[in-house]
Amino acid sequence: MKRMRWLALLAIFSLFAVACSAAEDAADSAVDAAGDAADAAGDAAEDAADAVEDAVTDDDDAMDDEDAMDDEDAMADETLTDFGVDEETIRVGLSADLSGPFSGLTSVIVAAQTAYFDRVNENGGIGGRIVELVVEDNAYDVPTHLDNYAKLAEESEDGVVMISQSTGSPHTSAIAEDLIDDDLLALPLSWYSGWATDFGANVFELYTNYCFEGMNAVEFLVEQSGLPSPKLAIVSRPGEYGQDGAAGARIAAEALGLEIVDLEGSIAGDDFTPIVSTLLTEQPDIVFITSAPGETAQIFGGAAAGGLTALWSGSSPSYNVALLDTPVGPALDAFYFHSTYAALWGANESAGMLDMMETITERIPEGNYAQADTYVIGWTEAMFTEAVLTAASEAGDLTRAGVLAAAQGIEVDFQGLAPDQSWSGDPNDFAVRASYIYDIVLADATVTETINNPGSSGLSLVKENFTGQVAAGYEFTEACFVSEG
Repeated sequence: MKRMRWLALLAIFSLFAVACSAAEDAADSAVDAAGDAADAAGDAAEDAADAVEDAVTDDDDAMDDEDAMDDEDAMADETLTDFGVDEETIRVGLSADLSGPFSGLTSVIVAAQTAYFDRVNENGGIGGRIVELVVEDNAYDVPTHLDNYAKLAEESEDGVVMISQSTGSPHTSAIAEDLIDDDLLALPLSWYSGWATDFGANVFELYTNYCFEGMNAVEFLVEQSGLPSPKLAIVSRPGEYGQDGAAGARIAAEALGLEIVDLEGSIAGDDFTPIVSTLLTEQPDIVFITSAPGETAQIFGGAAAGGLTALWSGSSPSYNVALLDTPVGPALDAFYFHSTYAALWGANESAGMLDMMETITERIPEGNYAQADTYVIGWTEAMFTEAVLTAASEAGDLTRAGVLAAAQGIEVDFQGLAPDQSWSGDPNDFAVRASYIYDIVLADATVTETINNPGSSGLSLVKENFTGQVAAGYEFTEACFVSEG
């Protein structure tokens, strides 16, 4: 701040000349004139003194005003905090599947966030505060997730200011209303379409949702089949993950006039024989699946072994590169297209991609490079988290409510890793509708964990930022699937 000072300059000069006459009669007049001049000089001197005093007073007032402004600036520089933030640290929580069915993917995502914030902290943190990640294992179990949330949401120094990963759709659904009550923001490892509604007001999904992904994948499969009206089988897990993607596939099928083999919600337990039998009996031309990778291997593999030659795709993460190192690898090469939400490792040469790849390989030299595509998710989660915390810090409000408000008001530039995104206004306007579709090329695949051959090189980008006609024209006013429970 530059200060402006009032400078009082006093220069009072009284010049007078008294002409004396030799005549005695003029002496009195001269004396009177001299007296008048002296009086005038005295008045001028008094006025000058007053001017000096006024100037000094004005200068003091100006200094007082500046001191007040300095005090106001100091007050503005004071950042509001409540839980999870102190003068040195910003605590960010993760409730992640580190030992359940998605642990192979989720552990890589957590590692990417860790590498990202290690670099942020080495460069001064956010607003001079270090970001501390508080990681809890939810084992993909809803009760455990609820226990984790109770710890992370504590209204004390042991709590967190936001949650940068909440693994699972039913798991995040279980805490959605509590998040609103607690003014906590959560970033889900889930792409349920309900997060954009009032129910998910404090849940900020990245990229498109399962429903739009399902629409795009089905439209793509129809195009790839070359048939005017192919028969579609929809196979899914029950719940927000499985049935939200299935709902999108159904919306596309109805819009395109396709016959549907309905196996929605059928993936339950360990016996997939009925599903495989139905697929072999019905002989669909295209299949959309929403499952865990191990389930995909058994259902897809069983159908392929039985002679089904349908084209397949599914919600991410139904497919995983590790499946290429199993007996189903050749069939995946022949029939499966991988749908997902972002540009995968090495898929483009954007600034964000190059920065991520350089940083990850430098900081995690012994990382799980067979799953390098998954680093993208953790990296973009961290990009979102940094953007939100930076906006809140600059606004002087790192309370939970302040962080939530910052998230509602920003647009995040993912630097080519995913579509840029904002979360304010009408969901029909801000929801991301684009997805990415990759062909599987087994001959190019590398599933060995080595820094020299990182990533799912068996994936060849076919559609980048792809929005089909069905998704583009869909009026998105509510979740595509709502659990009756």
